[in-house]
Amino acid sequence: MKKLFVIMLLLLASVSFAGNQSGTITFLEVRAQDGLIHFALSGTAKENSPACATRGYWIIRDENSGTGKMQYAMLLLAQAAGKKVFVNGLNTCTRWGDGEDVNSIGFVE
Repeated sequence: MKKLFVIMLLLLASVSFAGNQSGTITFLEVRAQDGLIHFALSGTAKENSPACATRGYWIIRDENSGTGKMQYAMLLLAQAAGKKVFVNGLNTCTRWGDGEDVNSIGFVE
């Protein structure tokens, strides 16, 4: 039981240090050369970003996955409707060296 508690604390700690931001979409691009989807938000500045995320934009880590396709669809819907979104990061920059990978995207009322 003690090991489980320690593991849960470590998982929560890693999530708490990931970047987060809310705002409307100000930039959304899909590149033909590699399929990279990246975007930026207005509003609050990114908080708790990893050191690698120096440019202030977000990247969908795997645009070919089901999750990546759903995240892209949410971004398109939010942009078309002028809706505010909330983004949580993965605390990594695996897809591109200076943009944080997206963990989750949600709509803000």
